[in-house]
Amino acid sequence: MLVKRKMKVAIVDDHQIVIDGIVALLENHPEIEVSLASTSAFYLLDCMNRIKPDILLTDIFMPEMDGRSLSKKISEEYPQTKIIVLSMQGSPEWVNQLIDESNIAGYVIKNISRQELIKAIEIVYNGGIYFSHDISEALKQWKQSYRQQGEDHLTRRETEIIRLIEKEMSTKEIAAALHISERTVETHRKNIFRKTQTHSVLGLIKYAYQHQLIS
Repeated sequence: MLVKRKMKVAIVDDHQIVIDGIVALLENHPEIEVSLASTSAFYLLDCMNRIKPDILLTDIFMPEMDGRSLSKKISEEYPQTKIIVLSMQGSPEWVNQLIDESNIAGYVIKNISRQELIKAIEIVYNGGIYFSHDISEALKQWKQSYRQQGEDHLTRRETEIIRLIEKEMSTKEIAAALHISERTVETHRKNIFRKTQTHSVLGLIKYAYQHQLIS
């Protein structure tokens, strides 16, 4: 019988009481294993090669090493580990900077419910991105001024294809839906990646989210 591998989660926060609370929310979940919970970012880095977490939950404002620096280091040296920021505050400017510089896959507020936290972990583990509702709304409002800029240099067809890519449609499925050839879809995809200066589907979806090309 094939046993499903548990999602390995590491937690870093400078407040032990926060760590204890998160561990309590996750410890009884059958598909989640808390592989490390520490108040020290440096201790996490020392353990990364051994524990190889799928998900890192980290605070952003920590005295020893701030979450921004930690997230950037993790994304560069351990790209297989997806990062979810867990913080008490989340200004859209700060969140946007984290997306651009540290390649975070999620941002949630510390008063998050157990159900939403598990949902965020599952979505990010499966390659998606997740932002708490309040963060998402703030980002949308803050990014409103960039919307026109994002749409000006992308054609209507390219924007349409981005929305289909976000729905996880294959090149073949997109071609059938738009009644164009697969080669034409591939050409559009190359142009989209070039224009948005992204190199992966996740990067493209993040770009589209930031510029409100998708909702």
